Amino acid sequence: MNILAISDVHAKENIGLYTYLEKNNIDILIISGDITNFGPLEFVDEFISKLANLVNTIMAIPGNCDPEGVIEKIDESVAICAHGDVIEYGNIVIYGFGGSNPTPFDTPCEMDEDTLYNSIKSVMDLKDIDSIKEPTDNFPHGKVTVLLTHAPPKDTEADKIEDGAHVGSESVRRIIEEYKPRLNLCGHIHEARSFDMLGSTVIANPGMLENGFGCLIEIDDNNNVIANFIELT
Repeated sequence: MNILAISDVHAKENIGLYTYLEKNNIDILIISGDITNFGPLEFVDEFISKLANLVNTIMAIPGNCDPEGVIEKIDESVAICAHGDVIEYGNIVIYGFGGSNPTPFDTPCEMDEDTLYNSIKSVMDLKDIDSIKEPTDNFPHGKVTVLLTHAPPKDTEADKIEDGAHVGSESVRRIIEEYKPRLNLCGHIHEARSFDMLGSTVIANPGMLENGFGCLIEIDDNNNVIANFIELT
């Protein structure tokens, strides 16, 4: 399975994304938040409609800069809104929750750490993550568990701003430490394009789409996860 992860669109299209999707076989396109830049809401359907001509399955969550109404717009589009939900697709299971921990900018979809933790925890508890990892007849290696968030976990390469400070979410980190998903796809911190490990969990921040950045996640039949940065030019 080939997954293309992008983040932080901020209502700006990237022609390289369309070109890449035309030339490559992608099973799922995942957008980990900030589809808009405080709006406009109309951009959501316009953007996703263009993508739908190039890839069959699109999943998305809101980011902190997405205003009220973005979740509804994702739901109304051909994309799957993974916010607050558990989505099963082949041998992967995605636990999704958007928004972010508090920022200095008072953005529309941010919340205190306790609220963020309890909200993500309620999603994680919708489907027992340990049972998903267990082998079955159809999936002899179990399934790959993915935590899809906008905010990166605190104190990782994925949450480091230019001056070296870590501004990610303590709640996301706590959830990863408690539930141990195989992969965390995040975004939010534009300059923190990176791969990192938190215990046994791969952390991937693909960077900002406007800069032509994305991440290709390949999952083989043995559930090996191979992640590489790509440039959408």
